[in-house]
Amino acid sequence: MRDLVFKNLTSSDKKRKILSSSEILEKEGLRSTIRRHFACIVREIKEKQVKRPLPSLQIIKERNNKEQRERFFCRIKGSVYAINNDRVYLILFMHSLRIDFTVIPEHALK
Repeated sequence: MRDLVFKNLTSSDKKRKILSSSEILEKEGLRSTIRRHFACIVREIKEKQVKRPLPSLQIIKERNNKEQRERFFCRIKGSVYAINNDRVYLILFMHSLRIDFTVIPEHALK
């Protein structure tokens, strides 16, 4: 069995966009859940000096043999400048990826 869900949300002024997807796959007694999330915000910069947020990277891996579960999580935050028609824009973005593996109990498979 495989379930896929996609979402694409954009603000009315086109300055904020969120893309997300979720995938659940069950195969041979193992359930894997993959969630991806991307958010982006665009701001026009009028001042000469604007303080950009520091980029960050977060990675977490967890293994639980007792519950027969494994998880992985990664989040990246950053920013970039872009120029279009002599205007300067600051683009802030965040991307996250979460993967969960779980053993499906045999009684749930029947």
